Amino acid sequence: MTEDTASAPPTTLTALRALILRQREQLPKRLLQAAEFALEHPQEFAFGTIGEIASRAEVQPSTLVRFAQSLGYSGFSDLQAVFRAHARDRWPEYRERLQSVRGEGPMALMQGFTRAAIHSAERLSETIDAAMLERAVKLLAGADTIYLLGSRRAYPVAAYLAYALRKLEIRCHLIDQAGGLAPEQVALMSQKDALLAVSFSPYTPATLELVGKAAERGIGIVALTDTPFSPLLSSTAVWLEVTEADHAAFRSLSGTFVLAMTLAVATAEQRNRGT
Repeated sequence: MTEDTASAPPTTLTALRALILRQREQLPKRLLQAAEFALEHPQEFAFGTIGEIASRAEVQPSTLVRFAQSLGYSGFSDLQAVFRAHARDRWPEYRERLQSVRGEGPMALMQGFTRAAIHSAERLSETIDAAMLERAVKLLAGADTIYLLGSRRAYPVAAYLAYALRKLEIRCHLIDQAGGLAPEQVALMSQKDALLAVSFSPYTPATLELVGKAAERGIGIVALTDTPFSPLLSSTAVWLEVTEADHAAFRSLSGTFVLAMTLAVATAEQRNRGT
């Protein structure tokens, strides 16, 4: 352990980054490789497994452990916790966001939100995994009942899907968590049903817990999320990535709603074809 890491290790990503930059000249080649990956891909470092991160960084998992220990942490999980805390807190409170748009008139705000919405939709069309989209539609089309789950910012997406699927005469159930009965709602699912879960950073713990419970019971799950390192992915092999642009840290949901509409209509069309 160096003099810089003799004291307690950093608890914020800002302090951790500063420590890594101070120590980078002293780091062996492989540890420096791990450090560079961590700073360039903080979201992936926050939510990937040690094996996934090692593979992406092209180092051994043991290298990540040694990297963490070189910075004063007892192990890799302690280092990763700093990145996770940053990922969950990286979106400022709404009061702070309002400060950043002070002085912008309604027209300027609308133009900013419009640009973000257009960018989100265009990015989705360019990056969506076509094969995974087909798998998601096939799973949903074959379900007796589609259960829909989304909390906080993701809730409007789940609510829209409930509306759209019902108008398309597809049996569905919105897990609204009213009365704290979400676990009971999930417990009603059978293996003939499917769960469509929506969650974005900072990933609502209740959503992750409910998805995990559904996965334990062998329920087919489709996840809509914002990164290949989302914690939702540990519970499902069918997932779709949608990354929203933002204006002044207010994130658009336009790409997500495009994807939601696509899933609803494509599922109805496939059920009508009987395939």
